[in-house]
This record gives sequence, structure tokens and C-alpha cells, in this order.
Amino acid sequence: MCGIVGYIGKKEAYPILIKGLRRLEYRGYDSAGVALINDDGALNVYKTKGKVDNLTEYCNDKNVSGTVGIAHTRWATHGEPSSRNAHPHYSESHNLAIIHNGIIENYADIKAKLQAKGVHFQSDTDTEVLVQLVEYIMVKKQLSLLEAVQVALYQVIGAYAIAIVDKRDPQQIVAARKQSPLVVGIGDGEFFLGSDASPIIEYTDKVVYLEDGNIAVIRLGEDLKVVSILGEEQELAVKKVDIDLGQIEKGGYPHFMLKEIFEQPDCLTNCMRGRINVEGDHVTLSALIDYRRQLLHAKRIVIVACGTSWHAGLIGKQIIESLCRIPVEVEYASEFRYRNPVVTEDDVVIAISQSGETADTLAAIQLAKQKGAFIYGICNAIGSSIPRNTDTGTYIHVGPEIGVASTKAFTGQVTVLTMFALALGEAKGTIDRQEYLKIVKGLSEIPQVITEVLQTNDKVADLARTFTYAHNFLYLGRGYSYPVALEGALKLKEISYIHAEGYPAAEMKHGPIALIDSDMPVVVIATHNELYEKVLSNIQEIKARQGRVIALVSKGDDTIARIADEVIELPDVLECLEPLVATIPLQLLAYHVAVCKGKNVDQPRNLAKSVTVE
Repeated sequence: MCGIVGYIGKKEAYPILIKGLRRLEYRGYDSAGVALINDDGALNVYKTKGKVDNLTEYCNDKNVSGTVGIAHTRWATHGEPSSRNAHPHYSESHNLAIIHNGIIENYADIKAKLQAKGVHFQSDTDTEVLVQLVEYIMVKKQLSLLEAVQVALYQVIGAYAIAIVDKRDPQQIVAARKQSPLVVGIGDGEFFLGSDASPIIEYTDKVVYLEDGNIAVIRLGEDLKVVSILGEEQELAVKKVDIDLGQIEKGGYPHFMLKEIFEQPDCLTNCMRGRINVEGDHVTLSALIDYRRQLLHAKRIVIVACGTSWHAGLIGKQIIESLCRIPVEVEYASEFRYRNPVVTEDDVVIAISQSGETADTLAAIQLAKQKGAFIYGICNAIGSSIPRNTDTGTYIHVGPEIGVASTKAFTGQVTVLTMFALALGEAKGTIDRQEYLKIVKGLSEIPQVITEVLQTNDKVADLARTFTYAHNFLYLGRGYSYPVALEGALKLKEISYIHAEGYPAAEMKHGPIALIDSDMPVVVIATHNELYEKVLSNIQEIKARQGRVIALVSKGDDTIARIADEVIELPDVLECLEPLVATIPLQLLAYHVAVCKGKNVDQPRNLAKSVTVE
């Protein structure tokens, strides 16, 4: 959840660290801090509550010189957001400073033991326990920093990505990871450190993704060294990252979220490139070629995911069952991992995650692996943990998503799931050839359709002003539109802080209808499909109770237009492709309501982009 940045080289570290923090601020923004070893050998730690801007203001009159440093932007777990609890944390002697992403589960026990030995603590965090433990081991056992880190981490239970500096050895940074991402960038006589590659790509395209249990010894003038906790030297796998720097800049848009909504036509074109042929009549996924036997013989598919990815999984369930005739279950990864699910060698488990680092989804993968299931990953972040821990999979290739509320990643996930269903259905022979051709063609045209839908932006912005007063929203849909209703409600909750719920339209009568009055806006997805008449009846029930209806309808529909308070027209597409179209105005509605309410759209309170802790 937190963002980690590090630099060691010949340049001034502070500007590089601050720029890196800004690029990682989507991972957490409760507080921020920096530790620098200056030319005189002093270790200076500066930190503040709030965002990176607060930190830079605080540092205006501080000594920020030095060519080695580490920095951190925090999403709070243990200890409330405050300057006191912000990272980096000093050791008691102020010789060491540490930054940390993750949770040390046994920190209380370790803290009590250290306090009994006379160690004094300055914060409420689990992180400070780790730096105090490392220093205690260094002094007590007369060990080097690397050796002390190895011993300390052997005692730790939990997840972590850490970086430590020692002012007595200013040519070195020691970093380690377990169940939390960490990337080392290799430059020309310099090294970079990041929770992901975004703070690194401006300076080098050569990176090493640390594996679980790895410790990196980053020393100026020497090659990168990676060892295990037990001291065994690890082979380096240097990767080349290919990220367009423009993808992590706003590009003239007021917010990343709006930019990412408008990027979706291009993103989905990229997602389908090389997978749907230019004629638009065939889908090819390499995973279906390389692992044909495992996928064709699957008796069941289990989709595990969290949040928005879970909603994409619900859509995937419907289209896979429809085209492939395989039973599909969709599980919250956080629940799946903590019960004793029935999983066999005949199952395929599909893990979906934008970041590829979601802790619960990673744990679900490990559980399924232990039970012999075949694991298929759907992920956006290249080189992340989920792709490295699955048997095969498909990248969604929509580019970095900086806005905390997911938009383009959701449509990318749905697109990949649709291509998966088409490819598997064709291979199994469970889909009629004409239907297959129709869906493939329709899918290939979705980017153009979304471009058309985005033209409703101004109308949705005007509409949003009308509904900023609302304290509650209800979103209704049926069939393929039900998960879209869930996703629309989630978007509104995430960034506007308005309570919203998504429901199957028919279930409204079983409780939610009691809430409907003139102050309750109801968003209904009511496009022309086989359930149209049923949804029309639901709208009439709402209007009979003075509810305010915003309806998403098929272009030219004048029946609902006469009943609803507001309508947004959508181009006609195949029913199974409607989620890719209907979700766009709901993303825009959430965005504009939040803007009208003056909320921080890209960095909503209490949320972070990547949930790498439980």
C-alpha cells in the first residue's frame, strides 16, 4: 500500500526521491518522509503528515543535500496518520533509518522484548520495531547491517518491503521483500529503488524484480548483489521495462481518472492487438495454445479477485458459462483464502488483479496451487508478483493506471475475459460458428463504440450537478448489467463518499424498495435485451414511489425516456458486450459528482491503489 523510493549515485538524491514519491503517491498519501545522508555524514530524516506537497513545503528550509537517500509515502496500518508515525524511522542511536511497506504481525511481541532490554520507541508503528531490532542485533552480536537484517527478518512474521540506510556506511542501501513488491533499477553508476517501476523509468529501463525472501545489497561502485535470508547468493534476472513516460503524466487532463476514462478506446485496442486479427474474425491467446490440454479438460473454473476485479470476474462468469459450458464460481480472494475450499486438480483458478500485488489474491493463488489447481493470471502490471506465481495468463496491456478508482483496468479485464471465453469456447466446440464470428466482430468494434459513448461526457457532467445533494444512490441491473451496477455503485462510493448500493433489479422488491423516495436517485441499466420488459417494470415501480430515475437506454428508446427523469443513450451492442459500454457513463457520473462535491478524485480518503496488506 505504501510507496517506497530509494537512490544512491552521484546526483543529488532529494529531487529524484521527491519526484518518485509523487509518482507513487497513489499507493498511499497519509504522510510522507525522506532520509538523506549528507556529505558530512549526517543522517537527516524529514517527515510530515499529509501528502508529498506537505513534505516539500516542510523541507524548504532544511538541509536536503546528499547523494544517497530513501523516501516513503504512507497508507496507515499501525498507528494513526501523523508526523510521529510517518516513515522513515530512526533507530534509537539515529545511525539507521528504515522505510517499510507491509505489516509486521508479531511486532507487539518483539517490541515488548526490546523495551524490556531498555530500547525506547518514538512511534506507534510496527515499522519502528524492525529498525530497532536490526540495531539491537548489530550491537549485541557485532554484525554488519546485511547480517543483522538477515537475522531480524528471520524473526519477523508478516509481509514487508524495506529499505535501510546506515550513516556509518553511506555507500550502501540494504533492501528486502516478502509478499510486498520491490524493484531495483540499474543505471550508469547509480541505483534506484521503487515499489514499482514508475519512479525508475525516467532514469533507466533495466530493473530487477526482487523475489520473496530476497535481500538486495545496493552498493555504490559495485554490481547489485541479491541474497536470501540465509545468505545464499541469488541469480540476477535483469528485465527491460517498456513504459511510456507519458502514461504516468496527466497529459492536460485535470485528473488521472478522467484521462484514464478517455484512454479506454486506445487501451482496449492495445489489449486486443495481436489477439484479435485485423479481419475481426478470430481470437488467439498464447495461453490457450501453450496450455490447451489443461484448459480444455477443466471441470470447473474458479475466479478469485478483490474489489473492481471481482466485478469483472462476475461478468467473466456469465460469458464463460454461456460460451464454454463450464461451471464458474467467483470468489472474494479474502474469503477464499481463509476457509477450506474444495479445489481439485481438475479446476482452473483465474486470479484477476490490476496491480498483480494484491495480498489476498496472491494468498488465494498459493492455496489453490497447494491443492493442485491450474492457475491462470489476468493482470496489468508486467513483472508483478501474480504473473510470476501463476502457470500462465494474459496481460491486459492498458498501461499504468494511476487513479485510485479503477476504470480502464476494469474494461481491460472484461475484454480479456471475453477473449478467453471466445478462444476456449471455440477450442471446446461449445460455441456456434456464426455466434463466435458475431461476438469477435462486435468485440473488435468496441473501442469505436466507447469513443461514441464518451461524447456523453458533457451531458453527464450537467446531470451530476443535479445529484450532488444525494446521500444515497441505488444502482440496478439484470444479467450482464448487474455487475455493472455493482461497479457503478463502487465508483461513486470510492470518490464521492456517497453511500451507494448495486442490486439485481428484480431484488429491489426484496428490501431496497423500502428506501425509495423523492430524495433517492436510482440508476437503472435498461438497454434493449431479453430482460428489457422486466427492467421497465422495475422502473415503473420506482416512479410509483416518487423515486428519481437515471436510465441508461439503447439509442432511440422513447418508452423509458417518457418515464425516467434522465436518460443516457447508448449504442446498440451484443448483450454480452454491454458491460464494456454501459460502464463508461457510470464512471463519468461518479467522476463528475465527486468533482462537483470538491473531492480529491485521484486520491480518495482512506484508499490506496494497491492493497498489499491484509
